[in-house]
Amino acid sequence: MAIAMAWHKPDNVAGSSAPAIMVGLFVACGGLLFGYDTGTISGILAMTAFREQFSTGYTDPKDHRPNVSPAQSSQIVSILSAGTFFGALLAAPLGDRLGRRVSLIIAVAIFSFGVLLQTLAMHIPILISGRFVAGLGVGVVSVLVPLYQSEMAPKWIRGTLVCAYQLAITTGLLLAAIVNILTESRDDINAFRIPLAMQFVWAGILLLGLILLPETPRYLIKRNRHTAAALSLSRLRRLDITHPALIEELAEIEANHEYELSLGPSQYRDVFLGSPHLGRRILTGCGLQMLQQLCGCNFIFYYGTTFFERINIRNPFVIQLITNIVNVVSTLPGMVLVESLGRRRLLMIGASGMAVSQLIVASVGTALPDSYVANVVLIAFVCCYLFFFAASWGPVVWVVTSEIYPLKVRAKSMSISTASNWLLNFGIAYGTPYLVGDSPGLNLQAKVFFVWGAFCVISLAFVWCMVYETSKISLEQIDEMYERVDHAWNSKSFQPSWSFQEMRDEGGSTSGIQLTEHEDARRRTGTSASAAESGTTMTEEDKIIAQLGDVDMSY
Repeated sequence: MAIAMAWHKPDNVAGSSAPAIMVGLFVACGGLLFGYDTGTISGILAMTAFREQFSTGYTDPKDHRPNVSPAQSSQIVSILSAGTFFGALLAAPLGDRLGRRVSLIIAVAIFSFGVLLQTLAMHIPILISGRFVAGLGVGVVSVLVPLYQSEMAPKWIRGTLVCAYQLAITTGLLLAAIVNILTESRDDINAFRIPLAMQFVWAGILLLGLILLPETPRYLIKRNRHTAAALSLSRLRRLDITHPALIEELAEIEANHEYELSLGPSQYRDVFLGSPHLGRRILTGCGLQMLQQLCGCNFIFYYGTTFFERINIRNPFVIQLITNIVNVVSTLPGMVLVESLGRRRLLMIGASGMAVSQLIVASVGTALPDSYVANVVLIAFVCCYLFFFAASWGPVVWVVTSEIYPLKVRAKSMSISTASNWLLNFGIAYGTPYLVGDSPGLNLQAKVFFVWGAFCVISLAFVWCMVYETSKISLEQIDEMYERVDHAWNSKSFQPSWSFQEMRDEGGSTSGIQLTEHEDARRRTGTSASAAESGTTMTEEDKIIAQLGDVDMSY
């Protein structure tokens, strides 16, 4: 029953959530860009045509055929993550200055140029340059897509919509595995050029859709464009511009933003030192993003095909396809459970399941190396690991980091936390070939899963101590929770007691100055028409009605 209710719009929510849901699901397709690129390079590195074209004289000691060296493989794979790191940092000033939607359009254009370089590349330097440029675009997208979704989604389904970003990533991985299987047997350069060029399709679809989508109401309020914010929210909620529910939601966003502004201008130091407890929040976001990588997910996605080859598993491309199918399907229960179980509990369940699966793989693979039994167990528990990851840490980390920051520093905080994800992503992508390759003393093979399993245990403790439960409350109410709740393990019982709008209506302005008795009485009685005529100070509802009451909505 709880799961069924998770996707049921509450009876007290006015209007329709369908437009916001459709917009959120479409924008989530930005995850295809990263997911497909990740899955593509995993297969391309194992293609005969790619190895022969890009080999610079290195011979693989396993099969004595031309190949790229471990160092070159590290550079080719990891350079995308280096680009995404800088792209994530670029997303904050870009998103705050130009808007979430326009910045996403620019990011897709940058990504497309990087894909063009990769597709035309016939030598490693051009290929690396293309992957770095594409990474810049992916980095901006990885910050702004969850940010866009969280700022326009109704609170009752916000987590599910942000989870759709991870679903798009897993779908991209699956599509890449399918395309790789269809082209890997070719003996010409089209074996790897076709998978690379397919990225233009996903980028083109996203670009065309973004041209038609609205900007988020919260960003428009941040830029003091109240009329445009009301119009955008009206489209997303399918309500008349003067509907009381729409006026109330918009007024709460405005009141919260004005309160934040009263505390001073937004600077990067506020991300770490601001109130309430922004330092704790950025630590939570960065910790979650880094631990998501240290749990070993991208080891499977980046090097799965070559890893399965090295431990003598037949048909490694097919095994990679199976793991990607598991990854996609397993994301679906996570999209439901994120609302019914909550963010915190789902992350702890996922970390426990991942730890057990990883440690079993490491133990069996170490005790019975190169045996049929070990390979069967490895494949089975890698799939179990992917189930727990895809249903929890894959999507929920993006949900939490898109929710816990206040509007004033949201873009800056998300860019820093997401950049920490890409920094660890780069380190894992660059270092893994040395960990599991044939280098003397570093040939860990299945033992590498001991490392990932240990970080899964650390992840469980981190969630218990640091992650607050943010489901079922608005983005504005999360500030109150951090102000009133001292410990993360007590956050489940939090109930909002006030809103920024109510605080001001009780007689306090955002600057802390008490209102006069006349102003306070007028706010309580809500005389919007007379206030507009007499020129006295109006509430946010009164301002919106007075400014926009005559606007004709035809959505």
